[in-house]
Amino acid sequence: MTKLFKLKLIALAISSTLITACGDAETNIVEKDPIEVPDDHDHGDGDDHDHGDEYTIDSLGRLVVLAGDSNTASFFDLDDNALLDTFTLTNDSNTLSSSPDFRYAVITSRAQDYLGFIDGGLWREDHGEHLHDYKQSPAASSYELTNGSRPTHLVKHDGKLAIFYDGDATSGTVASVEVLTDSDITSATATLPGITYDINMHGVAEPRGEHLLSTIRRDDADSTSVAKVLPDQVGVYHFHDGEYELEQTLELTCPDLHGAAQNHDYVIFGCSDGVLLAHQHDDEYEAEKIANIDAVGDLRIGTIYGHEDSETFIGVASGHGGGPAVILSIDPASAEMEELEWQLADGASAVSYSFSANGEHFLVLDSLGFLNVLEAHEHDGHTHWELTGQVDITEEDVTTMPEGMKFSMTVAQNGQFAYVADPIAQHVVQVHLEDLEIEGELELTFPPAAITWLGIAEEEEDHDHDH
Repeated sequence: MTKLFKLKLIALAISSTLITACGDAETNIVEKDPIEVPDDHDHGDGDDHDHGDEYTIDSLGRLVVLAGDSNTASFFDLDDNALLDTFTLTNDSNTLSSSPDFRYAVITSRAQDYLGFIDGGLWREDHGEHLHDYKQSPAASSYELTNGSRPTHLVKHDGKLAIFYDGDATSGTVASVEVLTDSDITSATATLPGITYDINMHGVAEPRGEHLLSTIRRDDADSTSVAKVLPDQVGVYHFHDGEYELEQTLELTCPDLHGAAQNHDYVIFGCSDGVLLAHQHDDEYEAEKIANIDAVGDLRIGTIYGHEDSETFIGVASGHGGGPAVILSIDPASAEMEELEWQLADGASAVSYSFSANGEHFLVLDSLGFLNVLEAHEHDGHTHWELTGQVDITEEDVTTMPEGMKFSMTVAQNGQFAYVADPIAQHVVQVHLEDLEIEGELELTFPPAAITWLGIAEEEEDHDHDH
């Protein structure tokens, strides 16, 4: 039987795990010194030493919080909730995400054609005979990306970030893609590999080993899309000699293409008539379509979520601009989709979706202040996602949400924690996904507009995409 967990924050007063953030940016900055590795550790061929945890760091990570009442980003240490630093951002309107390996905060301002980066101060390097972790104070990077027009969809996978620039018909700027790594940010790489199109397009690109699956907009007379700015085909670009070159165009069309995701075996794209599957076989990709089921109705699957270790994808069918939504499970191996038995309650709308770090949970944060946690279960050879519990993350009256703001969420990549920001209460709560309990609270002095986790992600089993 599904358990319903409604935990009120007042109960946290007696919790021994309660954590608080205090002070202001002027008086509560904690400086962290880097962990140094001795320069004279030449072990030679006969090294039998067990380095153990000598060079690794046990840390919950860092939390970046965008303020809703100013153009600032604050960095907190999740081990003690100390405010490490606050940075004034270049532009007033920003979105927040993380770099491919979760070292840097990525600050995107679409209207200003701008991406900037702030070093979170926690990262890992592979030194061959041992892994070496570093812990330093957050620091603004001078590295910026300003050459593309309208950066819109940012997709991370396998240590790479694909930035899709839509371009702009009014100014005559074309769409493009840039692909970067954390090392590119650190090294301030001047010229990034990517694609330059000959027309603007609201598209998306998925980085996958040596390949980049990126959308193609055909001539309006040929396009099957109703909204012609949306592409209807996918190209497979191969990276060699420092460039991405188009090697294959998937024959099946995907009208009004929007949304994409991938797992170990498949890359899928949302279409107005279903989803397009791209299945990799060496350097070639086979295409297949799954048609919409009746539950989708007149809606379009325009948002898709995948995880490397999840056999199924989660698709969200909704109208343009929001409104009612239908949440679906998409199984590419059997070429089937089904409506989840659990759907959002009446009056609730989803404000954030995410897989957990290990892919065992799928999270839906709704506008009523509930974190809905789903798990996949096998039945009769099929995977079904079921609600395993809910956590009520706010005591506040949700009708008092500040105008233009909403709850937001980020997922730690080194454990079973999700962090949920509440602009009404001006705090962030830490939720344990296995126990479905709130285990901590980070108090803020401003309404949070967005949050993201940075830190050293858990090592995952290597996956072969024919890199």
